[in-house]
Amino acid sequence: MKDTPLCNCERDFLLKAIEEKKRLDGRQTYDYRKIKITFGTDYGCCFVDLGKTRVMAQVSCELVAPKDNRPNEGIMFFNVELSPMASPAFEQGRQSELSVKLNRQLERCLRNSKCIDTESLCVVSGEKVWQIRVDVHMLNHDGNLMDAVSIAAITALCHFRRPDVGIQGDEVTVYSPEERDPIPLSIYHMPISVSFSFFQEGTYLLVDPCEREERVMDGLLMIAMNKHREICSIQSSGGIMLLKEQVMRCSKIASVKVSEITELINKALENDKKARKAGGRCGFAESMPQERITALKKDKTAVEMTDVSERANEIVQKAEALPQTVPSPVVPVPGVGQVGQGPQNTWGLDEEEDEEDSDEEQEEQVTKMEEEHSENKEESRGGEVVEISDSEEEEVVILHPEKPDRTPKNTGSTSHQKVAASSKKRTKK
Repeated sequence: MKDTPLCNCERDFLLKAIEEKKRLDGRQTYDYRKIKITFGTDYGCCFVDLGKTRVMAQVSCELVAPKDNRPNEGIMFFNVELSPMASPAFEQGRQSELSVKLNRQLERCLRNSKCIDTESLCVVSGEKVWQIRVDVHMLNHDGNLMDAVSIAAITALCHFRRPDVGIQGDEVTVYSPEERDPIPLSIYHMPISVSFSFFQEGTYLLVDPCEREERVMDGLLMIAMNKHREICSIQSSGGIMLLKEQVMRCSKIASVKVSEITELINKALENDKKARKAGGRCGFAESMPQERITALKKDKTAVEMTDVSERANEIVQKAEALPQTVPSPVVPVPGVGQVGQGPQNTWGLDEEEDEEDSDEEQEEQVTKMEEEHSENKEESRGGEVVEISDSEEEEVVILHPEKPDRTPKNTGSTSHQKVAASSKKRTKK
């Protein structure tokens, strides 16, 4: 799986920030990210955190036959593994160009610089020697892998202890740690790699580039050096031409960074040695209560709690009083939509005109209904209801008068005459 490329906007943003001497994480040009070194429960297991880049190194050993051309020297073997867990760009079981490059640079940095006494690894000349294997696993990739790999490898080698060996005639006996204390490796110096990235044909220089800065850089310079200011290896990549003054400037910066990192490694090794000697928990043992690994341990954050009440009172006094009532939202301009509680939604001028027309029609209907209601009341008052009852037939007839016309005036007499005529017919029957 290939890594997702950067878009042009992000690339231009990064280059513009580098021109203004600004970095994404707020560092200065020559600043390193925070380095954290922790050790595992066993000897030779080391974890290095360089910012968000996380690397694990594990050292192991075994007795093997020596090489024919070097029968009195031990063997050093390095293996860098890039797992998909660190980055989706890495593939499982396939060596990429980056892994080959890291392996070669690590071999130049540690094996070719003769930082370890390989003759002390010989058990029987020409027959048995110790083979020291350093496996480096990438746990998270956030740029500058070479520096993290070199720090993890040399720290794990310094922390490693090989078993003691006894020789009686042709018989070789390997003692366990319970029988005899393990023996540390003979290390002359600690070479550490420092990476420099160049931008815009070498105009701008950054130390310890992160992953996004590596994508937009034009070239990379890696210098491996020890605290004695001795250059163990140097490698340039990216096809950029560097001047002698630039290389000398980078070597001076590297000497300062290497001395600081070497002091940090020595301090971490000393603290681990004291913890193991005191019999306290060290490495993964801190995270294994009741033989179970729990969450990773996090650093404590210091919080000042002395003047909390005073600061809280100041904030409350400076704060503005909250309004008692929330004003209803008002649409400032017709044609603006509004959703939520408040006045009705108005989405245009046409709907407002329709609403006005509908309001006028409703008012007209209300006025008509009121007029009809008043007329009915007048008629009920003007006309009388006549009830005719007969005890023999036990019938009740209610005669409603017809609606009188407003034009003639003698409407009442005609209605009385009709009632009288109908009553006479009823009596004759």
